[in-house]
Amino acid sequence: MPELIDRMYFDQLSALDPVEVCTRAQCSYDGTDRAYTVAVWGQDYRVYPHLMQVAPAGDGSKRLHPYFDLFIVHYLLGAQAIEPAGQWISEKDIPGGTTFFRGPHAIPTESLSGRFGNDLSAFKSRCEQLRGLPLDLADAAYVFTIAPRITVAVLYWQGDEEFPAEARLLFDQTIARHLATDIVFAVAVGICERLGAASG
Repeated sequence: MPELIDRMYFDQLSALDPVEVCTRAQCSYDGTDRAYTVAVWGQDYRVYPHLMQVAPAGDGSKRLHPYFDLFIVHYLLGAQAIEPAGQWISEKDIPGGTTFFRGPHAIPTESLSGRFGNDLSAFKSRCEQLRGLPLDLADAAYVFTIAPRITVAVLYWQGDEEFPAEARLLFDQTIARHLATDIVFAVAVGICERLGAASG
């Protein structure tokens, strides 16, 4: 999606050694097609740096939110060869997050609480449909592998007479080693959009 992803990022990716990229990002490279293949939220995506293209791979694959295209390119550029730590932080714990994640950059979790309300079973069903793994937090929580080195948890609380239903996203504490803050925001928006969608 060239209008969303600046050409310079594709150029940077073209200049990198594919072996090094694949080692860091846990992806594969096809030298004939000059394309990377990376698993993103349960389906393969192909990135063609020389064509400035990002596209789902394989029959039946669906394109995710456009922000995921942006995420995939930056993931290939910045992923580090480190495993998720399994320790969760909020967006405010990311360096610079306290000032960044507010106003227009507030993570739109209200779209989830607006969709599911107090229907905890519907939230669980949707998360399981999208390959989430249960996590023992909040009233319900699920972990999603967004890319091989990127895991995100979605937490949900039912509302009561005093407080409405609430959703939150937590990130593996290694997130800032892989992604810039604005790309974390892009991922978060895409996650909220997909979880809140009716299906797919």
